[in-house]
Amino acid sequence: MKPVLALVGRPNVGKSTLFNRLTKSRDAIVADFAGLTRDRHYGNARLGRQEFIVIDTGGFEPTAESGIYKEMARQTRQAVAEADIVIFVVDAREGLSAQDHDIGHYLRKLGKPTLLVANKAEGMKAGAQLAEFFELGLGEVLPVSASHGQGVRGMVESALERLDLPEIEDEDDALGEPLVVKLAVAGRPNVGKSTLINTWLGEERLVAFDLPGTTRDAISVPFERDGQRFELIDTAGLRRKGRVFEAIEKFSVVKTLQAIEGAHVVLLLIDATQGVTDQDAHIAGYILESGRAVVLAVNKWDAIDSYQRQTLERSIETRLPFMKFASLHRVSAVKRQGLGPLWKSIVQAHAAAFRKMSTPVLTRLLLEAVQFQQPQRSGLSRPKMRYAHQGGMNPPVIVIHGNSLDQVSESYKRYLEGRFRKEFDLVGTPLRIQMKTAQNPYAEKSSP
Repeated sequence: MKPVLALVGRPNVGKSTLFNRLTKSRDAIVADFAGLTRDRHYGNARLGRQEFIVIDTGGFEPTAESGIYKEMARQTRQAVAEADIVIFVVDAREGLSAQDHDIGHYLRKLGKPTLLVANKAEGMKAGAQLAEFFELGLGEVLPVSASHGQGVRGMVESALERLDLPEIEDEDDALGEPLVVKLAVAGRPNVGKSTLINTWLGEERLVAFDLPGTTRDAISVPFERDGQRFELIDTAGLRRKGRVFEAIEKFSVVKTLQAIEGAHVVLLLIDATQGVTDQDAHIAGYILESGRAVVLAVNKWDAIDSYQRQTLERSIETRLPFMKFASLHRVSAVKRQGLGPLWKSIVQAHAAAFRKMSTPVLTRLLLEAVQFQQPQRSGLSRPKMRYAHQGGMNPPVIVIHGNSLDQVSESYKRYLEGRFRKEFDLVGTPLRIQMKTAQNPYAEKSSP
């Protein structure tokens, strides 16, 4: 088992910067704002041959009694409970605060192994400048600079030494591991994305609060179902550009779009009580543009009556016609309704996105389609299609070769797409068809 290190501290002390430094990634949003991180954020890290897990947490206020800060504090307590050792991060430049005292008191009372780290300590040494932090009663203070990387390696070595880990054997644990499917849950703010993931996990793993914009980062959580490993990615709700005012929310949008780009399958949640909005169509368009496999789910289906359901069905058909290839499900994350069939469609969409299509079968289907209905003539010539082959996966790409293919109409491409989809069961994934016209060897030769 990999050891787990939890980064804990008050807001804006540099926990997320340290997380990114340890994981060698940019998975955590970093900016000069307090309270940016709200959920637990997991990442893999390595020091030499030793691998370990790092948990980034939100600003910890142990005494918070209500609102979002209470939820954030609960998430931090859960991270501390899961950790083998806690990295308590304080701000070396701002000095000791009352909130640091509250956190230190909580950690001392808990008795969990704790390493006290003073971040933003560029040029400082563990001497008089850091002496005040000994008041916390947590032992030695290690000066580090997460942004510059100073002292970070020594910090990790000190943390791992305290755990008395067994020696690592030479074995390749990756052999035989099934593919991890990256599933991003996207949608407008307050549509129920975090609630759905919590329902799947069977615990309140993510902050679910009746306030739009509660999730600001793209949070990934490992999950296994029926022997298949998944990485569930809870994304921040996407708003229209004109409604994105805060700089923090702009960063969240970037992380959401990156999460969609990096996913294998995207689950697009629609709020049944709000109907299909311009934002829903915008998000769906971006998913289609990125080429990701997609499953549509209407959440809060139990909260609307039969007339509203009929209206919503028609709205989906008229406002999202370009998503006809995707499966549609009616679910209730709170009441756990419709979640079984939803998983089947997610697995089906992933399989379709990575479907292998042989050249002989593609060419046969192409010639049969042309024989049944030829492309429309353009001027004196008619497009001549000769053969087809697969040009890529996720999304599947079919490349068709022939003559005068630049004249093939979009409607005929849709006709071919329908034939290919039916044969290879390409449900839930976009399909891209590329036309490559053979060059005329005499086109550039000048006449004598």
